[in-house]
Formats: sequence, C-alpha cells, structure tokens
Amino acid sequence: MVPPPPATVTRAPIGDSLGARLRQLHSQLLEVVPAVDRIGCALYDPRDDLLRTFVNSTRSGVPIEAYEWRLAETSALHRLASVGGSRVIDDIPAVIKGDTPHSRWLLEQGYRSSFTVPLAHRGSFIGFLFFDSLQPAAFTAPVQRSLELFAVLVTLTIGQELDLVRSIATSAQVAREFANLRDTETGGHLERMAHYARLIGRELQASHGLSDEYIEHLHLFAPLHDIGKIGIPDEVLLKPGQLDAEQRRLMESHVHMGVQLLEKLIADLDLQERGEVAMMRNVVADHHECLDGSGYPRGLRGEEISLEARIIAVADVFDALTSHRPYKSPWTLEAALDQLQRLVELGKLDGDCVAALRRRGREAEAIRDRFRDSGP
Repeated sequence: MVPPPPATVTRAPIGDSLGARLRQLHSQLLEVVPAVDRIGCALYDPRDDLLRTFVNSTRSGVPIEAYEWRLAETSALHRLASVGGSRVIDDIPAVIKGDTPHSRWLLEQGYRSSFTVPLAHRGSFIGFLFFDSLQPAAFTAPVQRSLELFAVLVTLTIGQELDLVRSIATSAQVAREFANLRDTETGGHLERMAHYARLIGRELQASHGLSDEYIEHLHLFAPLHDIGKIGIPDEVLLKPGQLDAEQRRLMESHVHMGVQLLEKLIADLDLQERGEVAMMRNVVADHHECLDGSGYPRGLRGEEISLEARIIAVADVFDALTSHRPYKSPWTLEAALDQLQRLVELGKLDGDCVAALRRRGREAEAIRDRFRDSGP
C-alpha cells in the first residue's frame, strides 16, 4: 500500500544558529574582557587534514570566511593541536609575515594581538578558537584564564552541535542496518554527496551570501537526504530495470517516509527548538522537487524550493550519473555536466548550482575518485 502524500512540512525558523549563539556569548564576554574584538572558530576534518572557517563574531572589520588550509602545513597550529596548550601573539605585525591569505587578512584588519586555543570534544581534536584584539599585548595571564573558561563553554556548544548530527545520522544508519537494506546509498555515495554539496555551496558562497556555518551544515546534513528509503522493499529499491507506475509511486513515497522518520528523531532527541533542524527538513523533504513544478512530492516551483534542496538535487543527480550501477557504466565528468545542463534547460535543476559544479569540476572529479565504491 502506498502511503498518503505528505502534508506540508513545518519549517523551523533559522534564527537560533550557532553563529548567533556565539555572538551572544561574545557580548557577555565583553563585560569581562572588553579587548576581544573578534572570536573565530575553525573546524578540523581529519579525513583530509583541513581546517575550515566555521562561525565567527566580529565587532569591526571584515570577517574571514570561505577559507580552508591544511593543518600539516601550519607548523605552529599543528604542534598546538598535537600537544595542547594555547598560543599568544602579543605583536602580530612583528610576527606575522603576510604570506598566506589568513595572515594577510589579519594584518589588513589591524589586529595587534591574538590568543589561540585548540578545541577537543570526546577526546578528539575538532578545531581552534581564535581570539583577536586591536590592542597589542591584550591577552595577559588573567585574560587567558578567563578566555580558557570561555573556550570550554564554546567547545560544549559546538560539541552539542556535532552530537546532534551524529545522533540523527547514527539513528538513521541503525534503522537502515536493522532493515537489512542494500540499496545504492553506499558509504561512498553518502561521502560523495556530502562533499559535492559543500563544493557547490562554497562556489555559491559569495554570490548567494552563504555563511560558513550554512555550508558546513549542508555538508553534515546531505547524507540524510534519502533516509526514507529504509521503508522501500528491496524488490522495488533494487530493481535494475524501469519501475512500473505502482512501483514508481511506492519509490516516491520514500520522501514522506523520510520526513516521518526525521520528525520522530527530532522529537526523540528533543531538537524541536533548534534552528538547524530546518535545513534537515528541507534536505529530506524537498530534494526531489523541480524548478518547473514537475517534481515530487509537493510540486514546488522555483524559489519555493530551498537552496539547500536545490544543491542536494544537483549533487544527487551528478553522483548517480558518474557512479557505476548494475544497469550502467559511470558517465565521464563532461558528459555528466552536459546532462545536468540539459536538465537545467528543461526546468528541472537550478542553473546556478550546475554552473557552480562545472566551475569546480576537477575538484568534483577528485572527490569521485577518492570516495569511489569498491567493485566495477
């Protein structure tokens, strides 16, 4: 029996973001340490040894965003991540040479001193917290003690954020394994999807005014897009040929099942008030919608479809085209990008997202090769 069409998804306001909470904490911190002009957080991904700007609270000047660098290539930070402790720079212009985009940005903004603290969660290094001041030698020993306590609070806040995602992802994975499903949602597919989505988001960041936090959430939530497939029978999910009308309706019902599963997880984990769940809902509910209204389940059009869902749709189709399937060989990069463009012209996919992926095509190819599924 095919489930009824899903009701309109209730969307949570995206106001209680981690960035907003950091800015609130910064305001409170200024009552104790008024010299802190900027707080920035970079998250670390051990899979590619990259630090990426994540959230910041900047009182004046231009914040640094859309920046990433390899930890191994920054000896001082690499040592700090390995042995712990903290780093103080009392006179930035005298120490920083301006030989990287980050160091040039520090000098351009006029920051004179800094204090850097590594962040750890559940025994693992997860990133850095950077405090910067327009005053030289602002980070005295008493100030450092205050900021170390503040860093603990920020670490707990970020850790809760990461635990939120892991809890939902783990619950979905347990459900998948319990159902003993063997569909195309392989580990490689989910990794590729997440990286393609972040790649597209990064390319659109300046033109669409996207924050680093938005892009990292997009990367974290992308693997949830098809969680509803755990409710689709194998004879439909794994059918190599074309589906008949009844089977197609059943397959399309995975969106409704996914929304139901996600809402249960949100309720069980008491996440209703978290702003981040709005993106999760959009990713699960809308990634099969088309700009011309021909998609499912609700026939949304154009801007009615969230940007995150439009990004996920492009990433999903691109991965399907460039991956091996029992019924087809993988398409080449150029052939896949040309097909995506045809879908844009037919009104199915977002042209900005496809153009962004084309501009980052070589990086997308590297992602495909890195997370290639085993087998043919």
